Amino acid sequence: MAKKHKGPAIGIDLGTTYSCVAVWQDQNNTAEIIHNDQGNRITPSFVAFTNDQRLIGDAAKNQAASNPANTVFDAKRLIGRKFSDSVIQNDMELWPFKVVSGFDDKPEIIVKYKGEEKRLCAEEISSMVLTKMREIAEKFLESPVKNAVVTVPAYFNDSQRKATKDAGVIAGLNVMRIINEPTAAGLAYGLQKRESNIGKRNVFIFDLGGGTFDVSLLTLKGDSFDVKATSGDTHLGGEDFDNRMVHHLVKEFRRKNKVDLSGNARALRRLKTACERAKRTLSYDTEATIGIDAIYEGVDFHLLVTRAKFEQLNRDLFEKCLEIVKNCLANAKMDKNIVDDVVLVGGSSRIPKVQQLLQDFFMGKDLYNSINPDEAVAYGAAVQAALLCDGIKNVPNLVLQDVTPLSLGTSIYDDIMDVVIPKNTSIPIRKKQEYVTCYDDQSSVNIDVYEGERMVAIENNLLGLFNLKVRRAPRGLPIQVCFSIDADGILNVSAEEESSGNKKNITITNENGRLTSEEIERMIQEAEHFKAEDMKHVKKVRAMNALDDYLYDMRKVMKDDSVASKLTSVDKVRINSAMIKGKKLIDDNQPKETYVFVDFLRELKNTFDSALNKFK
Repeated sequence: MAKKHKGPAIGIDLGTTYSCVAVWQDQNNTAEIIHNDQGNRITPSFVAFTNDQRLIGDAAKNQAASNPANTVFDAKRLIGRKFSDSVIQNDMELWPFKVVSGFDDKPEIIVKYKGEEKRLCAEEISSMVLTKMREIAEKFLESPVKNAVVTVPAYFNDSQRKATKDAGVIAGLNVMRIINEPTAAGLAYGLQKRESNIGKRNVFIFDLGGGTFDVSLLTLKGDSFDVKATSGDTHLGGEDFDNRMVHHLVKEFRRKNKVDLSGNARALRRLKTACERAKRTLSYDTEATIGIDAIYEGVDFHLLVTRAKFEQLNRDLFEKCLEIVKNCLANAKMDKNIVDDVVLVGGSSRIPKVQQLLQDFFMGKDLYNSINPDEAVAYGAAVQAALLCDGIKNVPNLVLQDVTPLSLGTSIYDDIMDVVIPKNTSIPIRKKQEYVTCYDDQSSVNIDVYEGERMVAIENNLLGLFNLKVRRAPRGLPIQVCFSIDADGILNVSAEEESSGNKKNITITNENGRLTSEEIERMIQEAEHFKAEDMKHVKKVRAMNALDDYLYDMRKVMKDDSVASKLTSVDKVRINSAMIKGKKLIDDNQPKETYVFVDFLRELKNTFDSALNKFK
């Protein structure tokens, strides 16, 4: 694998509910998960907007219940989709923030920031989370970071992958590669097993996260990682399990108290947070108590939820996971008996019922729990990032052979999808297919490129199209069409009519529904503006804290009789008056510029110092 990039590089697991960042450490010969400013190794994928500031991560999630309409999450479920997509229409009923249709049916999120309405797309929200991850890494490394490998669900389509890459550009990152989450987890597993010299192993990666579900079957042999098949659902995960519990509890609350809280965003957010906690509790205990005081109209909410009830509410979703597991094995043409290890990835893989179903399916095989399910994807992404960079030492020379997640083909007569590259084909790949003209004296041929599994081409995702001029001839004139995918997953399609030498090709960029270069540039500038606003707020808070700390120290000094007894009554009045004024300045909720606090602190110090200097 050719190394092309200079400088440090990080791996980012951009999750639906939590994100994680890691970097390869030469001195330890391993990837290290980087903790955030709260000391946590995973960061909530939340962004919040208030009258004063923008919050990202833990701070955003912590205030979600009090500011639900302006706290955005689940951006990963919006990215690369159309507003009219049934997935978004269904999810909108559960989101407290407002989503509307923008240009070209692109979903836009409406929030209020500093008293003004702002419309943001999913790429912008994701870019804010990516920026947070980059800042976490820069603080740890004590140097700027530009290069990154970002992971996506294996079943993300071309549009979702490229929208994720756009988010990275807006965040100021050079996204060297987008790789599949289960593949990244496979790298993490492989590095753990590498020292054991275990020989060839078939490994099944089961990745059940907060919003997406992926499975991949890999064959590991030495330093070679060969993905045999992948499958999944980009809308199945812990969020869905939480939502099932929320729906159930809303009904119970209505039945017991004759009060419907489903229309109250704040109450639903508090209930959702309680359900997330209960779900985690039920992973190690058989029951969990949900207690929320005055959840709605002064009524308290207290209910015991058992693990059996949680499993009953989500039984069909758990069984759907198992169907996807079976589908992946079928696609790989591999029997479950020859799978050596089943590796659990993603926080939701901790659910006991999920583990039980999986273990039963694999005939009692012990599940591999030696890697942290929350961190494995970021770990693998950091390894891939190190492999793509010059100057990083001690990185194992791993060879990663991935697959294309969806079938690629073109539209033929009666809008039938003719598959040229089937899903789960190893990449890079180059494949030719011969077509013929449909009628006499045809002068041109339209080549429409689609991805998807539907038989009717128009039901799949149109990636691009072009027109090839051909010589006029009786019907049946042969046309050679070539599909080529490189190691980065970039698709190039060419068509040639050999007898005339006419040839045309297209590199699929999938501009449909994507951000234009102008929009990306505008969003980059807005991201800089947000950063400047954030720094302005940080400076203001620091100035307020400095004033508050100084007032605290002054109060202690004034209580010291040895000092107070030496001050004149005039000095005491001046100092006490200044202290009262300073306290009011901090407690006053009216907006003030940073210089107000800085200037007052300088005046206060001068007043206090001039009084004390009389004793020197």
